[in-house]
Amino acid sequence: MSTAKVKTNPHAGLPGGRHRWRFHLSVLLLIIPIALAPKFLREEALFFGDSGLGQRELGEMAIGPWHVSVAEYMADAPIDQGLAGHMKTFAIRWNTEDAAHIKASYFKVGKPRSLRAAGVVLSGAPYRQMADVPIPQRARPDDALWLTVEGWDGTVHQVAIPLNEASPATIAWLKQRGEAQ
Repeated sequence: MSTAKVKTNPHAGLPGGRHRWRFHLSVLLLIIPIALAPKFLREEALFFGDSGLGQRELGEMAIGPWHVSVAEYMADAPIDQGLAGHMKTFAIRWNTEDAAHIKASYFKVGKPRSLRAAGVVLSGAPYRQMADVPIPQRARPDDALWLTVEGWDGTVHQVAIPLNEASPATIAWLKQRGEAQ
């Protein structure tokens, strides 16, 4: 009689047989979206306004005869936009009664010289206007964020928001940048 050895399959009983890596890849492809879903849903709620005007709301303030709510859209350091420089996004919301009287709104770091140099115009519906405000190279932590508003009647009103109130993350970034230079 001959004694033949029976060769057993080491992969028998595993999902996929010899292709165990396919099983692990499938599990990984299920875990990654589940892990990233909370961050995605938070950003979507912020983008669509479901979680408020921005991550850090500054509250309501009066500018001339009108009232506006101001918010820092993302509570982190300014984003480098290449040749455009570093940008910080702010959002505003006009009161329902005041929205019809506003022609244009502008944001600028540092006091505007005139209406022609009022800064970046805010765009969007009156109940959620946004602007990417450039942070100048010469900006200092004691500067202010200026909101300039032009009414349909031709009046111009301005309000200064200290930068340390408007964006503490930008102040920390300016101090860090100042130490590096």
